[in-house]
Amino acid sequence: MSGDHRRKDSIEASSSRSTNADHQQQQQNPPPLSRYESQKRRDWNTFGQYLKNQTPPVSMSHCQFNHVLDFLRYLDQFGKTKVHLHGCVFFGQPDPPAPCTCPLRQAWGSLDALIGRLRAAYEEHGGAPETNPFGNGAIRLYLREVKECQAKARGIPYKKKKKKRNNQLKAISDEAKGLKQITS
Repeated sequence: MSGDHRRKDSIEASSSRSTNADHQQQQQNPPPLSRYESQKRRDWNTFGQYLKNQTPPVSMSHCQFNHVLDFLRYLDQFGKTKVHLHGCVFFGQPDPPAPCTCPLRQAWGSLDALIGRLRAAYEEHGGAPETNPFGNGAIRLYLREVKECQAKARGIPYKKKKKKRNNQLKAISDEAKGLKQITS
């Protein structure tokens, strides 16, 4: 009987060690990050490295909107979007028939998404929303200018979409006016 008792204690101890090891392993290996979260982390680290490589190096606490603008301009050299210059014969053509020497730039949509991720990362790392350099008006203005410039260069206008609700209310109003005229 004492052999059975020892074997039961041994099994319980083994089971206890195994659950402790599983718990420690779960703490060491958190669940994998989503695609968005891993991209946000990568963007944050890239921007931090960019600031460190400045002369003199800039700490994140001293980062201003002008550093963000410089970073966006720096990224243009790695772009893959052809943006035709005003003097180019293909300026304003959505599908140019031949290659040209116009520069490759970062696409507006990519820059806009990047700023959104960096803005969120800044606040997740303890930055106050009021001092967030990624949310500065100068950044929004720069993005709007890039969007318009790229749209003109490709000959594709970006138009704001009208809200459906206003159109629906107008239709209802017009319908009500029509009914009033009929009953009058």
